[in-house]
Amino acid sequence: MANKYNKLFEEFPPVSTQQWMDKVTADLKGADFNRKLVWKTNEGIDVQPFYRAENLENLEYLNSLPGEFPFVRGNKKNNNDWLVRQSIAVTDFAEANKKALNYLMKGVDSLAFVFSGCTEYSVADMALLLKDIQLDAVEVNFVCKCRACKIAELFVEFAKQGNYDLKSIRASVEYDPFGKYALTGKFKIDQNFVIDQAVKMINATAELTKFKTLAVNGKNFGNAGSSIVQELAYSLALGAEYMSTLTDGELVEPDAVAKKMKFNFSVSANYFLEIAKLRSARLLWAQIVKAYEPKCECSCKMIIHAETGSWNKTVYDPFVNALRTQTEAMSASLGGVDSMTVLPFNAIYEESTEFSDRIARNQQLLLKEESNFSKIADPAAGSYYIEELTAAIADQAWKLFLEVQEKGGFLAALREGFIQAEIKKMATKRDLNIATRRENLLGTNQFPNFNEKAEKEMDAAIFAPVDLTSGEAEIETLKPYRGAQAFEALRYKTDVYARTNKRPLAFMMPIGNLNMRKARAQFACNFFAVAGFDVLDNNGFETVEEGWKAAQDAGAQIVVICSSDDEYAELAPAAFEAIAGKAIFVVAGAPACTDELKAKGIANFINVKSNLLAELSQYQSLLKI
Repeated sequence: MANKYNKLFEEFPPVSTQQWMDKVTADLKGADFNRKLVWKTNEGIDVQPFYRAENLENLEYLNSLPGEFPFVRGNKKNNNDWLVRQSIAVTDFAEANKKALNYLMKGVDSLAFVFSGCTEYSVADMALLLKDIQLDAVEVNFVCKCRACKIAELFVEFAKQGNYDLKSIRASVEYDPFGKYALTGKFKIDQNFVIDQAVKMINATAELTKFKTLAVNGKNFGNAGSSIVQELAYSLALGAEYMSTLTDGELVEPDAVAKKMKFNFSVSANYFLEIAKLRSARLLWAQIVKAYEPKCECSCKMIIHAETGSWNKTVYDPFVNALRTQTEAMSASLGGVDSMTVLPFNAIYEESTEFSDRIARNQQLLLKEESNFSKIADPAAGSYYIEELTAAIADQAWKLFLEVQEKGGFLAALREGFIQAEIKKMATKRDLNIATRRENLLGTNQFPNFNEKAEKEMDAAIFAPVDLTSGEAEIETLKPYRGAQAFEALRYKTDVYARTNKRPLAFMMPIGNLNMRKARAQFACNFFAVAGFDVLDNNGFETVEEGWKAAQDAGAQIVVICSSDDEYAELAPAAFEAIAGKAIFVVAGAPACTDELKAKGIANFINVKSNLLAELSQYQSLLKI
């Protein structure tokens, strides 16, 4: 049988890279290869149209197995299992416990209790919160606005009262004072105090070897608009800052610090890049910890919790968020995370509901129990594309990490304003990409739901960045936001206007060439619907006069002529004269005769290169919205 297959493959001689390139070059017929086929990412990586085995020849980490240093292939040797986490806001301990038990019965094996206040708590409170929860079977996490140290101590005291093997308990407290400093610009008391608190928690939880007390919230960088490389590099720098600070003067041994640390990353829509990011993260962190000369190589493992990012989530057409989080959850699981939170589709604008919580939970359970994503260790291994991306992201992130280190480390780079400026620069670039539709947010800047209207009042904070800046801030702070916010504010403005006024109507005037007029009418309908305007498409008109009469009958405030470039030279001036300023006249496209049309007084043109946000804002102004 083996000989039979060998003969079969002999009929297909190997094809060299040069032969592939010759064929591609011929098919391009003179077009530039890099412009046509190479994707340039925000991360500065040139993604090629194809990869081959030769791309992997110099990747040394390929010789390691899953569970082996440098852990690029994951921390687990035999599977890709991860913990399914859901969050619970704690306002009443008994109610939070009831909700937690309900989640556990429905497939969750990791709980996150979120405390928003700074109230003093007791062991009795902890006992009520964790009643009937088996700590050796469930991971318990605490997210605290303050008093993280107190929560850690209470948990240890409670755990010791139970009949548990303390080394088997998986838990964490999200204590990230340096990361919080980037958001608030001020330490609660001073830097020495937060360091003392960190040391105190590490020592207090020493017996609970799987209790993580230090968090590296890389998600804050991703949710502020950073690139994948920036999120990774600054997270590594933040982690290294904790390693350096806490081991300085032998406050704590390197192994103890590294083993108490958990990285919290956001996951974006860049499916393959996110898989590669997580693999790169483990690779680089292993090398960083190794430089501190730990006693055990196991200390070099990066423990990763992934959370679906908020940057690309939307208020309008919110069910699309479930599609986004599904692909993000796939990226995180294939990238080998240790635990994951899928945010409910409505989490960005309201309290999650039983329905949205169930959908979010089941998104992970489907991947684990029906798609078997948890069964295979490092399922991305061997993919020429992903392995090359892993190496490329690691290379770019390492360079940026070293740049931060040269400035004195994470805190020094923050105080210099370097990290904030670089993230802001990237966020500005991404905002422009969304405004010009180089980066699409389905339902927001592309293919909006024409029938969706905001019927109820929305809090203005939904459309603004999250600003946690302290009144005594020492530095410029990071302000997480969503890429859709500017478009949503634009559309909501129209919706509010339409409650007491007639909603603006953009009327399509297709005329002339059948194919061109259909394509441009569809483009223009989507263009104006993004701002919440009503749009009315038509099959076509024989004359400009016929089209203008129909527009008047419909009560249109905007009339968009949709035709071919060649026909615009005659049809556009005729339509402009017929309308005579009684409606806003728009030409769909960028015809060669644009300058001639402008000379005749036609001022409005929309096309694929338009800055959608700026131009729609201008149309709102013209309509006095």
